[in-house]
Amino acid sequence: MTDAPDTQFPQGEPVFWRRYRPRNGALAMIRPPMAGIHITDIEAAINHWRERSPSPDGLSLVPQTRALAEVYALMVYFRETEADETSLPTPAREAWLAWFDSTPDTPCIAICSTSQGDEVCKGCGRTFDEVQHWTEMTPGEKRASWRRITLDGSAWRFNRYAERALEDTGS
Repeated sequence: MTDAPDTQFPQGEPVFWRRYRPRNGALAMIRPPMAGIHITDIEAAINHWRERSPSPDGLSLVPQTRALAEVYALMVYFRETEADETSLPTPAREAWLAWFDSTPDTPCIAICSTSQGDEVCKGCGRTFDEVQHWTEMTPGEKRASWRRITLDGSAWRFNRYAERALEDTGS
């Protein structure tokens, strides 16, 4: 960890960094861990493909489901909860990205309190940095944010303005 001014990022590093203020008040920049795809997202992608292309005989799997199932099986066997986004086998990554593209892109409900100075948006639950750099984040980083805010459940999108979130997803 290094102290750095608010607007300065280390050369050559990804733009998405998390900020925090330690007790001494200095702004520290830390690189977030590599984005991982949570096992529940792998399960959701498998179910997406099973629904989209059901097995004609109850035994065979379409290539997308098979590729994701192999990753899922290895995660269970090795007791891993996350798979590295960049090292998924190509067929599994493509199948996961196709599922990802079917999900809502952003948790935003158009009530952003970060523009009023909050570090965490009351509307969607994302941090200021996540809001600012959302378009630059990888799919794995976005899903990690979605997972965190969903597990937390305190953002207005989950209670006070839940109907806006339903409108955004078309549910």
